[in-house]
Amino acid sequence: QVQLVESGGGLVQAGGSLRLSCAASGRTFRNYAMGWFRQAPGKEREFVAGISWKGDSTSYADSVKGRFTISRDNAKNTVYLQMNGLKPEDAAIYYCGARMRFTVVVERGEYDYWGQGTQVTVSS
Repeated sequence: QVQLVESGGGLVQAGGSLRLSCAASGRTFRNYAMGWFRQAPGKEREFVAGISWKGDSTSYADSVKGRFTISRDNAKNTVYLQMNGLKPEDAAIYYCGARMRFTVVVERGEYDYWGQGTQVTVSS
């Protein structure tokens, strides 16, 4: 099994930055593609960014391209989401997901494990 724990959320002003972390344990983290999803009140959980197990391929939602960067450190069993230029519409609970495959997909149903989320609030 895989356990995921997100951290790094908080309250920032529009235009500010946050760095989210997702610490994983169990099995071989290296073999899991990882993704960040977010869910705002009244909305479905949506794909934000993903990274392959090797870290050689990344994907981003159009809404965050150029502002967010996903990365992973398999030696530390951790995936990160650097968020710059935050906007009020970025406010949501951010979830880390793990997929027991090498490649990233955007469908939330394809991910096998989830963390409990970390809250990101953006003020303006």
